Formats: sequence, structure tokens, C-alpha cells
Amino acid sequence: MRRSLLLIPIGIVVAVILLGLGKWQMDRLAWKTRMLADIEAHITQAPVAVPVNPDPVRDRYLPVTASGTITEDELHVLASARGQGAGYRIITAFETDEGRRLMLDRGFVAIEAKTDTRPAHHATVVANLHWPDERNGSTPDNDVARNDWFSRDILQMAQALNAEPILLVLRSSDETEPRVTPWPVDTSGIPNNHLEYAVTWFSFAAIWIIGIGYLLWRDRRANDERPE
Repeated sequence: MRRSLLLIPIGIVVAVILLGLGKWQMDRLAWKTRMLADIEAHITQAPVAVPVNPDPVRDRYLPVTASGTITEDELHVLASARGQGAGYRIITAFETDEGRRLMLDRGFVAIEAKTDTRPAHHATVVANLHWPDERNGSTPDNDVARNDWFSRDILQMAQALNAEPILLVLRSSDETEPRVTPWPVDTSGIPNNHLEYAVTWFSFAAIWIIGIGYLLWRDRRANDERPE
């Protein structure tokens, strides 16, 4: 009886905490879902001119349009595209008609197309501004001398291409390259695991409640079977 009196308040407190954590994750899921929907809607809005001094937070994913020359100066960033396997992102210097030299992520090429000749040409592009965060503790250093890149480091790429530290990720162009597939920004790289976390906490709560219920039932049964 004494153990039962102790288990009941402990069981209630722990169950409330676990259920609260599950509810919190469900709230986070609703928030993240709305945020991703807002980002998707923002990505496909009508494009504007590239700002003179874009802000990495305010202008992330901003749809822009510009006309200029896609140069032959390019960087090769190792990447893996779903359904296509390993290959490279092609990051090119883009000289606008207004005299700016920006960076353009033209898209994905297969490994065998890395060394293709991609002549300079004039184009009008629709793109999104982006400041990728792709480096972690296991990412190798970019080999600038060999033009082998493992992450899109904005400042380092800008220095290598002698361009402004502004990256346009191509969505479409009036001049296409058959062996380069645009790889526009989307929300697929933003994790949204809150449903799995919520299920985990609710599962812990269910296991805890069942366990406490079993112990209370066993204690009651033992008391009922105890001789008077």
C-alpha cells in the first residue's frame, strides 16, 4: 500500500511531463509546417532585381531576375542529386548588364560532364538568393587549387571567382545548357522531424502509464491475496 501511495503521484508527474513534451513537439510540427509553406510560397513569388546589399537573413530565398553573361569561370562542388547519383554543382561567375559580377549556381551535372566545355553566353535568369550552410565537422576543406569543392562557401567562392559574395541559384533561364540540370532551392534540406519526436514522447508516456498501472494492479492483487 505504501508503495502504491508513492507510485501514484510519481506516475502522474512523469506522465504529465512526457505528454507535455509530446504536445510541445506537435506544436512545433504545426509551426514548422507553416514556416515551410511560407518559404515555398516565398520562393516562387514574382522575381525582383538583385538588391545592391542583400541581407542573408531577410533576403534568403528571395526570387530575383537578372540579365548578363554567364562566363566560363566556374567552380565544381561535389554533390549528390536524388535519382541521379553523384555529380557536381556548377557555380559560375555571372556578369550582369549593369556591370556587377555575381555568382550563379547553374545546377547539376553528372561526373562525366564535369569537364565539358560550357561557352560563355548571354542569358536572362530567374533565380533565388541563397546562403548555403553546408559545412560541418566532417566536411573536407575545399581544394581551391584543383577546383574540387565540398561545400558552397560563399566568401571562399567569391574570392576564387573575383565576384561579389552573392549567390543566385538558378530556377530558369532563356538559354539552357543540355547537360546542366537546374537545381533550384526548395525546403527539402530543412528538417521537419517533429512528428517522429512527438510519437516518441507519446510512446514513452504510454509505456510509462502502462508500467505504472501494472505495478499498481500487482500491488492491489497482492494486498487482496494477503491473509487477514
